[in-house]
Amino acid sequence: MPRHSNPAEKEEILSAIKNGVSVADAAAKYQKSTKTIYAWLRGQVDNIGTSALEVAKLRRENTELKEIIGWLTLEKRRGEKNHGR
Repeated sequence: MPRHSNPAEKEEILSAIKNGVSVADAAAKYQKSTKTIYAWLRGQVDNIGTSALEVAKLRRENTELKEIIGWLTLEKRRGEKNHGR
């Protein structure tokens, strides 16, 4: 039998996803189906038409890109130090 969510729990789940928690991890933690969570995310659209799911995905990608840029910058500096010897 499906377990219904109260509005506070639903908001907590959506907030966690917006802050980088994967849908699969949130589903396991809160005992919800990924299908249900994706439906909630599709239902949330901001004033320019961007869904919460898309925003969460973009935030994760942004974090990954920042990590890559940091790694490349570090490698570049190491290379510059090695050439300066």
